[in-house]
Amino acid sequence: MPSLAAAATEKALVTAGYGRHYLVRPATPAEASDAATDDRSEQRQRTGELIAVTRGKRTDPCVGDRVRIRAVGDDQAVIESIEARRNEIRRSDRWRSKLLAANIDQVGIVLAGDPPFSEELLLRMLAASDAAGVPAALVANKSDLVEASAAVASRLAVYQALGLKVFAVAVGSDPQATRDSLRDWLAGRTTLLIGQSGMGKSTLVNALVPDAELRTQTISEALASGRHTTTFSRLFDLPAEHAPDARIVDTPGFQTFGIAHLSTSQLVHAMPEFASYLGRCRFNDCTHRDEPDCAIRAAAEAGEIDARRLQLYGRLVDETLRNPSRPRP
Repeated sequence: MPSLAAAATEKALVTAGYGRHYLVRPATPAEASDAATDDRSEQRQRTGELIAVTRGKRTDPCVGDRVRIRAVGDDQAVIESIEARRNEIRRSDRWRSKLLAANIDQVGIVLAGDPPFSEELLLRMLAASDAAGVPAALVANKSDLVEASAAVASRLAVYQALGLKVFAVAVGSDPQATRDSLRDWLAGRTTLLIGQSGMGKSTLVNALVPDAELRTQTISEALASGRHTTTFSRLFDLPAEHAPDARIVDTPGFQTFGIAHLSTSQLVHAMPEFASYLGRCRFNDCTHRDEPDCAIRAAAEAGEIDARRLQLYGRLVDETLRNPSRPRP
């Protein structure tokens, strides 16, 4: 085997990560920044994914990163560099920040009426997506549960009115109809799937990627020393018959979704219904919570802005302003 210094590097895509260990696969021509891969990459494409580690104090990679790797064995590699990201989705609290995925085309937020989805959690996910410049859509699962779906229909209508795509699916009872409904939206794109625990996201992933559960267990054992874990993101290529040239990044279900890395300005701009009222408040630095002569609160009182979303927005701003390390507006 050639020495580490002499071994050539090749382009790869990070498909999973846990701790300081990552799974990578050779980048396809479309995923690489140029039009072709070298002979080593083509060989690696046939032999499968590698377990990779970073060298020294490098910025941590995340799923979706395009990297340069150097093979150090038949199934191991070192990540030598990370290409510039065009976007990244993260969640954070006061103490730490966690990257979920990079270089994605869209976000699908999976929710349902049973159990009822948390609208505050939804608002947090939408804010993180908006700040990253990534469009989002809602995948409303369990539409076959008539009473539960009816209970949340009016809230989903609010988001449709704001311009978000809302896909009503029943993946548990009709996986084929679900695939048909999502096919065109998924095709040709890398989609990050996120959602509150209990919304049926795992069932959706298994419907889109038939062997996802087995592959997740294999990845878990490879990266976590035999311990099964569902705390990492992982990228799957979809079968062409489900959606051509499509990839999804699956994530663990969330009960919380911190957005401490966002500024109050980013929160404002994540509320599209505010746009036509900005600049019309008495105070230039109005936070739209309790200041007098606030144009946005007046619009909510007049029924021009959804009052529930404004209430949740105020809660997020309060949290942001209490964070001593918050980003500047």
